[in-house]
Amino acid sequence: MEAAKRQLELSRKTIGEVMYEVGYNDTKAFRDIFKKVTSMSPVDYRNKYNKEAFN
Repeated sequence: MEAAKRQLELSRKTIGEVMYEVGYNDTKAFRDIFKKVTSMSPVDYRNKYNKEAFN
Protein backbone atom coordinates (compact mmCIF):
# COMPACT_ATOMS: atom_id res chain seq x y z
CA MET A 1 0.00 0.00 0.00
CA GLU A 2 2.91 2.36 0.62
CA ALA A 3 3.92 2.04 -3.04
CA ALA A 4 0.34 2.73 -4.12
CA LYS A 5 0.10 5.75 -1.82
CA ARG A 6 3.36 7.15 -3.18
CA GLN A 7 2.25 6.73 -6.79
CA LEU A 8 -1.09 8.39 -6.07
CA GLU A 9 0.77 11.28 -4.44
CA LEU A 10 3.40 11.76 -7.12
CA SER A 11 2.06 10.59 -10.49
CA ARG A 12 -0.73 11.21 -12.95
CA LYS A 13 -1.35 7.47 -13.42
CA THR A 14 -4.92 6.29 -13.15
CA ILE A 15 -6.08 4.40 -10.07
CA GLY A 16 -6.22 1.28 -12.26
CA GLU A 17 -2.64 1.71 -13.45
CA VAL A 18 -1.42 2.16 -9.89
CA MET A 19 -3.43 -0.86 -8.73
CA TYR A 20 -1.90 -3.14 -11.40
CA GLU A 21 1.64 -1.83 -10.81
CA VAL A 22 1.49 -2.69 -7.11
CA GLY A 23 0.19 -6.18 -7.85
CA TYR A 24 -3.60 -6.05 -7.54
CA ASN A 25 -5.95 -7.35 -10.22
CA ASP A 26 -9.19 -6.98 -8.26
CA THR A 27 -10.41 -3.38 -8.07
CA LYS A 28 -12.74 -4.01 -5.13
CA ALA A 29 -10.04 -5.78 -3.11
CA PHE A 30 -7.56 -2.98 -3.79
CA ARG A 31 -10.09 -0.29 -2.86
CA ASP A 32 -11.15 -2.12 0.32
CA ILE A 33 -7.59 -2.70 1.53
CA PHE A 34 -6.52 0.84 0.60
CA LYS A 35 -9.44 2.24 2.56
CA LYS A 36 -8.65 0.00 5.54
CA VAL A 37 -5.03 1.22 5.58
CA THR A 38 -5.64 4.93 4.91
CA SER A 39 -9.27 5.47 5.97
CA MET A 40 -9.79 7.03 2.52
CA SER A 41 -10.67 5.78 -0.93
CA PRO A 42 -7.85 5.92 -3.51
CA VAL A 43 -9.62 8.80 -5.28
CA ASP A 44 -10.06 10.78 -2.06
CA TYR A 45 -6.44 10.11 -1.13
CA ARG A 46 -5.22 11.39 -4.50
CA ASN A 47 -7.44 14.46 -4.29
CA LYS A 48 -6.06 15.29 -0.87
CA TYR A 49 -2.36 14.56 -1.37
CA ASN A 50 -1.61 14.96 -5.09
CA LYS A 51 -1.48 18.64 -5.93
CA GLU A 52 -0.13 17.96 -9.45
CA ALA A 53 -2.68 15.42 -10.66
CA PHE A 54 -5.41 17.75 -11.77
CA ASN A 55 -3.66 21.08 -12.32
